[in-house]
Amino acid sequence: MIQSMTGYGKAVANYKGKKIHVEVKSLNSKTLDLTTRIAPLYREKEMEIRQLLSQGIERGKVDFCIWLERDAAEDAVPINERLVEYYYNQLKTLAAKYGIPEPQDWIQTLTRMPDVLSKTEVEELDDEEWQVAISAVRDAVTQLTDFRNQEGAALQRKFEEKIDNIANLLASIEPYEKERVEKIRSRIVDALKDIPDVEYDNNRLEQELIYYIEKLDINEEKQRLANHLRYFRETMETGHAQGKKLGFIAQEMGREINTTGSKSNNAEMQNIVVKMKDELEQIKEQVLNVLLIEN
Repeated sequence: MIQSMTGYGKAVANYKGKKIHVEVKSLNSKTLDLTTRIAPLYREKEMEIRQLLSQGIERGKVDFCIWLERDAAEDAVPINERLVEYYYNQLKTLAAKYGIPEPQDWIQTLTRMPDVLSKTEVEELDDEEWQVAISAVRDAVTQLTDFRNQEGAALQRKFEEKIDNIANLLASIEPYEKERVEKIRSRIVDALKDIPDVEYDNNRLEQELIYYIEKLDINEEKQRLANHLRYFRETMETGHAQGKKLGFIAQEMGREINTTGSKSNNAEMQNIVVKMKDELEQIKEQVLNVLLIEN
């Protein structure tokens, strides 16, 4: 099954009043191009996160983000009561000693004092919280993979539709191809007849016509293009291959279509060739987003 390089995954986990949010997005890229934004609490685990992402995601421009959302009570800055008491006693002593009026609004004065409303403790990551967080990362990667598979299935349906269209257009060339040979023969013979006082050997003319028509023959191009169409289908259905292989097959398809156009020498056939090129161009655009094919 084809897998796309475009994907999105998200997971949320809860741990002791915290919400751990994880998001991972991927776009088309020739290699794994990984960008991370990690909450300060989890930065010590960055290498472990990168290793997990590298194992679970093959190729693509990947943006990864993990952040914390805390409950209001958990995130509130506590008042340092010991400092408040210390500053209160110091201010009263100074006011009494130097005859300075005491503040009218003690709360406002004390809460402005240094470190009264600041967190001094350093938060440390414990193993239990990390297991919850890394599980959320795995869930987000799984969602990304599922998304890529869904996009890949849509891509495969699109490819099958375009391959069918090219095959049908190729089959529609045949009536014009036969008609074209007769038109070429008649045009050459009529042109010779219009030239006065010209004698020619009918046998030699027939040989030259056969040689000329053989140069315009497209049976080999049609056969090779049909083979490429079949191989493209087989590659989508079986085996394990990167989208680059499908790109190579599409290039070979283009060669045969171009050669068919250059040999056509017929307006209707050339119109069909233009339509085949349009279908193939849409395949080439989407092949760039194919990651791989899985058994």
